[in-house]
Amino acid sequence: MRAVTETLSTQDGPMKLHEVRPDTSSDAPRSAVIVIQEGFGVDPYIRSVARRYAEAGHLAVAPHLFHRTGDPELGYDDPTSAFPHIRALTQEGLLTDIAATLGRIEESGIPAAGVGVVGFSMGGSVVMALGAALELGAGVSFCGGGGGGLTQARLFGLPPLIEVAKGFRTPWLGHFGDLDAYIPVDDVERLRTAAALSPVHTEIVRYAEAGHDFYCDARPEHLHEKSAAEAWRLTDAFLDSRLKR
Repeated sequence: MRAVTETLSTQDGPMKLHEVRPDTSSDAPRSAVIVIQEGFGVDPYIRSVARRYAEAGHLAVAPHLFHRTGDPELGYDDPTSAFPHIRALTQEGLLTDIAATLGRIEESGIPAAGVGVVGFSMGGSVVMALGAALELGAGVSFCGGGGGGLTQARLFGLPPLIEVAKGFRTPWLGHFGDLDAYIPVDDVERLRTAAALSPVHTEIVRYAEAGHDFYCDARPEHLHEKSAAEAWRLTDAFLDSRLKR
């Protein structure tokens, strides 16, 4: 594998892009996964996820979405430090950043139908926003819509994500823990009903023993290994079945 940091041009200035290319005989991957960061930046955990997808044969990229606010890499000790950076994100800015990212992917000959986008916590919300705005191969959200984002207009200048989900244009899979203190189970079920109204295939999987960030092995106090293993298995299967190669 080959990991590099590129700098892309966007309408709002330069944006770094962490890119990991798989080891292939032709050096030409036929699919791509965009990894969308949590609220902590493109940190070692997000880079490890990109590496994971490159090992699976995808071109993996992680755009630095906080480039407008200094592109910090924040630690886990104070989650509130992420709030100013998250609040600065807008749908227009996100679409600008993803357009630049897709342009980079297209240079490798991979069409939109061969691109999946996978996001975590804040990134899971971003995936939902993108899924209603773009036609990609697949979208996967881990613990997206926390802090009331499912039922309130709190994120990226968008309506509540439950309303956004009704207009999904990208096939979507959502992972949620029943013990998540930030996302009530009733809201997850409302999201399931709303997403089913969209014209594309959608799925939601709930994990009875899992809380928020249950997928993250960089935070052992949050990780629920059994649930995480199942979520990764289902995510891989979803991407493999949906991405056009």
